[in-house]
Amino acid sequence: MVNRIILNETSYHGAGAVRSITAELAARGLKKPIVFSDPDLIRFGVTKKVTDILDAAKVPYAIYSEIKPNPTIENVKNGVKAFKKAKADSIIAIGGGSSMDTAKAVGIIMANPEFADVRSLEGVAPTKKPSKPILAVPTTAGTAAEVTINYVITDVEKRRKFVCVDPHDIPVVAFVDPEMMATMPKGLTAFTGMDALTHAIEGLITKGACEMTDMFHLKAIEIIARSLRDAVANKPAGRAGMALGQYIAGMGFSNVGLGVDHSMAHGLSALYDMPHGKACAILLPTAMKFNAAKTGTKYREIARAMGVKGVDRMTPAQYRKAAIAAVEKLAADVGIPPNLKGVLKKEDVPFLAESAYADACRPGNPRDCTVKDIAKLYTSLM
Repeated sequence: MVNRIILNETSYHGAGAVRSITAELAARGLKKPIVFSDPDLIRFGVTKKVTDILDAAKVPYAIYSEIKPNPTIENVKNGVKAFKKAKADSIIAIGGGSSMDTAKAVGIIMANPEFADVRSLEGVAPTKKPSKPILAVPTTAGTAAEVTINYVITDVEKRRKFVCVDPHDIPVVAFVDPEMMATMPKGLTAFTGMDALTHAIEGLITKGACEMTDMFHLKAIEIIARSLRDAVANKPAGRAGMALGQYIAGMGFSNVGLGVDHSMAHGLSALYDMPHGKACAILLPTAMKFNAAKTGTKYREIARAMGVKGVDRMTPAQYRKAAIAAVEKLAADVGIPPNLKGVLKKEDVPFLAESAYADACRPGNPRDCTVKDIAKLYTSLM
């Protein structure tokens, strides 16, 4: 079996990493970037941490901020217009998955105008040219969009999210700077951190998993398990740990795929405008229970990475239960709701189950599932 591994070509890690942006622009001959960032990051001065660096170096730039937390087709279309109006040659994407996913779609369309219909990018689109250069600055520790070949766009008209997978969309440089994440509120830190844990666990057990990506995912689980509580408490060591852990998880899952947790989470985000990480976090223990019997000894290693002692003396049933319990404890400690009570409507379950089954992440799930199975998983969380 041949396993393809794709990673971004350059990444900077550590406090102050964003100060290398201007040097990277100059080294690549990029003269006029457009900054993609969301309105909240601009309002709270987070984006300014980067634009101040551009101003000091006298780098001209434009800003596009018409980006929703679950970016839409319309956001992408307007982003393309903004890129053209600015006569930009590159994108600096500042934010979480929303800014980066929008930047990826815009960068791909600008380089491959035959895909101007955003829906044509769903799945694995046969684009011919690499995206316009994207320099990614994550401000959340969760999506790992700065190192992945995936992005997700919301189709408001059809009330669904669709996943795009394209090696041409990966940012050329990532600046993983924990100082850019220090202003994240507790709730967002918890949601995005649990999204990163979901990436690592789903990537570890997905059908496409291989030894190299297992290495990434297990290390990511270990780092996240020891860092997330401190990150939520806004401790510098916790922030730094989560910045690294989520990136390592992205190195893995981008290459092997995810599973039914993400398929189900996409529908919840699209229908109820629920934060993606929150949806993933609520679903994670339920998805783990559903998949447990099809994971071999991997839950033993998840439990070990989560800090559970004595796993080598446990039976499969015991270490699977221990792994799930460790995830549930971490989720509870950082304030994740235990279910979808008050959010999920019974009448929406059939539509959500159909959407999740059609989602690009579902085929990678270790246990084959039907629409009926997925509907039962949703219903169990009501």
